[in-house]
Amino acid sequence: MTEAHEQPTPPGQEPAPSGARPTRHLDARSLRGIAHPLRMRILELLTLDGPDTATGLGRRLDENTGTVSWHLRHLADHGFIEEETGRGTRRERWWRAVAATRNLDTNRFRDDPGSRAALGIYVDEIVRQQFRQVARYVAEDWDPAWRDAGTLTQWHGLRLTSDQLAALNEELAEVVDRHRTAARQPPAETGTAPESRPVLVQLQSFPRKERHRT
Repeated sequence: MTEAHEQPTPPGQEPAPSGARPTRHLDARSLRGIAHPLRMRILELLTLDGPDTATGLGRRLDENTGTVSWHLRHLADHGFIEEETGRGTRRERWWRAVAATRNLDTNRFRDDPGSRAALGIYVDEIVRQQFRQVARYVAEDWDPAWRDAGTLTQWHGLRLTSDQLAALNEELAEVVDRHRTAARQPPAETGTAPESRPVLVQLQSFPRKERHRT
């Protein structure tokens, strides 16, 4: 299984002119560096909501500021976040996520006893993050236009080979890339540009073991 976790360009950072962002392939060291539930929640908040301080993050996560500071330094040491220079004080530093697509080939670590536990923590927390994001969307109040635009969909009538499943995922990624490129185009000179909001696209596609009836 390959897990591609694409982070949006954090608020306050401009995307590259080409729209492309670097891809970071997680190795054993970086996997162990990020595989902690609190560190992953910190990185999630910095990615989705923009820069923050240890104090601000601690308040939002209901965690001790000193504990959050320790995890922030750990994330910075492994290159997942960076200090926002020119902002804050010596006592109150601002941190932001490094814009990159994280790519994890889980097959590289399944036979590595030293990384297996970290792999389990990382994948488990990614699933939990996605669940929390969906649950929050369902629980929030939205005006009719935005409520009707969102969807939670599952298709279950497919029978595919592994190559066909990989091709399906590649085509879906191309669709998202096409819409992202279109969204970056300047609005038409005439008329008022419609309101836009940050959008999360989640896709889980995987084989299911059949229960054979007797």
